[in-house]
Amino acid sequence: MKLVKARVQNYRSVEDSGTFEIGNLTCLVGKNEAGKTAILSALRALRPSKSQSFDIDETIDYPRRFSTRFDERHPDGEAEVIRTWWKLDPADILAVDRRFGPGALKSDSFEVHYGFRYDDEKRQWKIEVDDAKCLEHLVNKHALDATERNILHNVANGQEATKALSGLAEPTAKQSALLEDLKKVRESRFVLGIIDILEARQPRFFFTSHFERMSGIVSLNQLQQDRQHNKVTVGDKIFLSFLEYAGTTLEELIGADRREALKAKCEAASNEITEEIFQFWSQNNALEVVIEIDSGKPNDPPPFNAGVVADIRIRNTNHKATLPLSERSAGFVWFFSFLAQFKQLKKTENNAIILLDEPGLTLHGKAQGDLLRYIVERLLPDHQVIFTTHSPFMVPMDRLGDVRIVEDFILYNQRTGRPELKGTKIHADVLEVSDDTLFPLQGALGYEVTQSMFIGSHTWLVEGPSDILYLQTLSQALRKRDREGMDRRWTLCPSGGIDKIAPFVRLFGGNHIDIAVLSDVANAEKKKIEAVKREQILKAGRFFTAADFVGQQEADVEDIFDPELFAEILNGAYKPPVGKEVSKDELLAAAETERIVKKAEALFKLMPPEVPEFDHFGPARWLLDNPQVLDRDSPAVLATLERAEKIFATFNALLP
Repeated sequence: MKLVKARVQNYRSVEDSGTFEIGNLTCLVGKNEAGKTAILSALRALRPSKSQSFDIDETIDYPRRFSTRFDERHPDGEAEVIRTWWKLDPADILAVDRRFGPGALKSDSFEVHYGFRYDDEKRQWKIEVDDAKCLEHLVNKHALDATERNILHNVANGQEATKALSGLAEPTAKQSALLEDLKKVRESRFVLGIIDILEARQPRFFFTSHFERMSGIVSLNQLQQDRQHNKVTVGDKIFLSFLEYAGTTLEELIGADRREALKAKCEAASNEITEEIFQFWSQNNALEVVIEIDSGKPNDPPPFNAGVVADIRIRNTNHKATLPLSERSAGFVWFFSFLAQFKQLKKTENNAIILLDEPGLTLHGKAQGDLLRYIVERLLPDHQVIFTTHSPFMVPMDRLGDVRIVEDFILYNQRTGRPELKGTKIHADVLEVSDDTLFPLQGALGYEVTQSMFIGSHTWLVEGPSDILYLQTLSQALRKRDREGMDRRWTLCPSGGIDKIAPFVRLFGGNHIDIAVLSDVANAEKKKIEAVKREQILKAGRFFTAADFVGQQEADVEDIFDPELFAEILNGAYKPPVGKEVSKDELLAAAETERIVKKAEALFKLMPPEVPEFDHFGPARWLLDNPQVLDRDSPAVLATLERAEKIFATFNALLP
């Protein structure tokens, strides 16, 4: 089953987040203290991982500004904190069908919510069940004949059936078997029986933050005592997870009369994790994790001066030296610690939903890009992932639909000027935010685009952000058809126009970055393009214009689109009034030029005042939000995709 929506209320800074959609990957972007961690904590409280006890505390977690008004705000005595919407997959439905028969569920979706003062701290489910079909299935299962069924005449549910069968003085064997089967269902209520089946299959929430790092040196005897008194630190808990993944235990290490075998287990596990790290860690490939297990030495500080001590060290093979894990870079330690937790999680809770709070915060920007790649390539195939960030390098720019903006929303009273707190809100539209969210938006979106040259070793320069949106959407459409889209090694980057391409290449072209260009071209710019080519600052054959692919003398990226399809995109983006919709013929006749954007500009000057002026970005954004228009097999769509595929094939061929 998949989590598809959530809503957080009455929790810390969150008065009401609003309902927000959740996909396989969900990125919550916002500045510090916006409430991102509160959102993750509320989700976590719904169903924590087995290895992580966690619950909400009314005294600490209920919003302080309302703490004296709890009863007034919640007359029924309960304050909902988290409500979630889930969608069942075929395996979940089959599990229910096997127990209660086909049609037992009226829907493939359900809700679960939880909050302060809920009865017996139970999570509340809202799920539609057909009691009549459930009962009929059990009756047929035990093969009651017509006479045996008479006792169930006008019985509507499991409780009524249990009561009727329990009242029989001499039930038949089949009636007794049915009664026992009904009693196996919690309270003889079919809805509770189905909830029990689905709850056992429901993913738990595994949470980790950038603060959680494995201890570098551990006194195993002290850790054993701490565990007995339930005082284990976060770092030591990660160490215990590592031991479990390695296939050994704390007691086994302490009591071993031959530690070499146990040390070999630990080293094998650390080698596997290290090997995995270096598939995604581009900062330094000369590091190895070394586990040393020895007796404490008298002159070491307590508790490391006695008993058995595990020392996790990092060896730098270039410098031929080892240092304690705690003295290595915080980024590497976090990455190793996260993988140690995740590897153990895979063994125990393979369908967990992973919550990452500011993952990789201490990593270099390029390493954060590596971490994001790890999340997409390693975690997403088996897990839903929800993570928070305010780093530009952790925003999945090729998946803007998965980004949610988190802001602490404040209104100011126009009369008094005093702030009116609305609490943490979540917005799905990353392109429309208030001024208060401008900084994190610049940091997480705009800055990511302009700094992408530091991440991408293969940079594809285009003129502006609209070109990026067009090319990404067209690439996705082609991939859906199993055709050639843009190679994932390309990093799209806006140059700002032909005048800025040459300075860009001079500045970054020698920094081991492979650069290719797709430029718009107008007659007035042809001399500039030729000048760039003559300077030979680009490798030969790596400068293309849109005209090279559409059979025109002048062209922009928009000319990839068939005029009929582009007219449809314009109508969707600007919604002109009835009778003023853009048609293919009107668009083509709007101006004496080959460039379709110039035709659109001329046509929109004739539109009624209520229609916004034409701009490059509006249609591109609309297409990003409505990619399904490219799923059709109309001549206009097919012609567009044919031209786009030619561009991608040409640029992909430039890659090594």
